[in-house]
Amino acid sequence: MSHDEDSVAAQLSGIDLGNLYGSIDKSKVHGLNLTVPEDAQALIKPWDERDDTSRFAESGVDDQIIIHVPFTQNVRLRSVLLKLGRGELTPRRLRIFANRTNIVDFSEAEDITPQLNISLMEGETGVTEYPLRTASFANVHSLSLFFSDSIGGDSLRLYFIGFKGDSRSQRKEGAQMLEVPAEVAPGAKLIDRLQEKTGGQQTTAR
Repeated sequence: MSHDEDSVAAQLSGIDLGNLYGSIDKSKVHGLNLTVPEDAQALIKPWDERDDTSRFAESGVDDQIIIHVPFTQNVRLRSVLLKLGRGELTPRRLRIFANRTNIVDFSEAEDITPQLNISLMEGETGVTEYPLRTASFANVHSLSLFFSDSIGGDSLRLYFIGFKGDSRSQRKEGAQMLEVPAEVAPGAKLIDRLQEKTGGQQTTAR
């Protein structure tokens, strides 16, 4: 492997192109039925702060919370990352609604069919990743996450919410970093010959 290829690999290893933290409009994240409404934004943390339990959100009058998460650009989601309360504060159910910015109360959320209905794992102490059906979350500008059914039945707690996937800017950044200069790219001359034989036509795989 050449020095230039080593440099590209080093750059890629230091960047998590799948983490969507930078695409979340954090100042507009808000929640329903929180003891402190502003605590919804405390759930959106950088990956290196995912295990911080000093900041969290807890439900108010019962064991239901809705967290609205808008993005600064449309994204394609592959998974949701969660660190939940332990013991009686653990929610057991999560319903995810995509592009439903008009959900304003729990009765409305109960009447709408979610894109995904997840049974959450119990007893986990770290961050758990829940895969999503990419086709259902391919062009998302906001998510509404409806947590409910805590083990204790009275209240629930959340510590961390994150997402993996990609945005248009991340795909562009990744493509630019993967561009290896022609003089070090193996097979570059072969590709040039193939293009000459096909009259310069290019085919894009989708």
